[in-house]
Amino acid sequence: MNKAGFSGKPQNPSNDPGDDIPVALRVTPDVAPKINLRLQVLLIGGVVGFILLALISGFLFFVTAPKKTADSQPSTSTESGSSVNSQSNNNDAVLGHLVYPEAPQSELVPITADRRIRMRKTAAEKFRAMTQAARSAGVILVPISGFRSVKEQEQLFFNVGAQRNQTPAERAALSAPPGHSEHHTGYAVDVGDGAVPVTNLQANFDNTKAYKWLQANAARFGFEMSFPKNNIQGVSYEPWHWRFVGDRDSLEMFYKARNLKPARSGQ
Repeated sequence: MNKAGFSGKPQNPSNDPGDDIPVALRVTPDVAPKINLRLQVLLIGGVVGFILLALISGFLFFVTAPKKTADSQPSTSTESGSSVNSQSNNNDAVLGHLVYPEAPQSELVPITADRRIRMRKTAAEKFRAMTQAARSAGVILVPISGFRSVKEQEQLFFNVGAQRNQTPAERAALSAPPGHSEHHTGYAVDVGDGAVPVTNLQANFDNTKAYKWLQANAARFGFEMSFPKNNIQGVSYEPWHWRFVGDRDSLEMFYKARNLKPARSGQ
């Protein structure tokens, strides 16, 4: 130590003999504000990105969403509890007749010995049971026509109409246009009285024993007359034309006919 009491080394303000780092170099840089700023930037960027993604997704959903059509109309309940589309304004009707699907061939079975007249399996079983019950009561129920394909109905409608010089509207009073006949479904059958075949497909069939027996007993086997007098469809009176409504599928298929406003042509 010199006389002035100065040793030639910097004084240690911390009084730590081992700490000889200058104060200016020992000051720790303040990095916390920089880290917080980066976190804020990342957070704001994430929020903005999420908002943009939500806006883009909403726009794409709006422009690609299916438009509401007549097919998306709310359904109405049938008496059996199942739902079918309301047919009060049936846009598929042609000359007063409703559109019906054609029964698949695999569903059809014969109801006559010659196998020419067919119905859907369930309807055929019930029809055979009904004819047996009628015969036990001395009544002969004779099937005249059952399933008809759309192609067969097309020939019947247009060819016969041309032969008789009938307009489509005139022909529709007697026969449904192709695609609009209950016979396509495999659930409909035209019935005659074996004792008086002259009444086949005639309004006076309602004077026969067969008709009277059907009126009293057909419902037990799931059958009903499609077009009674003053029916809701406005179809011409056909006492010989009966349809099966004895299961869920057949009931739902024909239920739409009951919701129609009166039309003016026949089946």
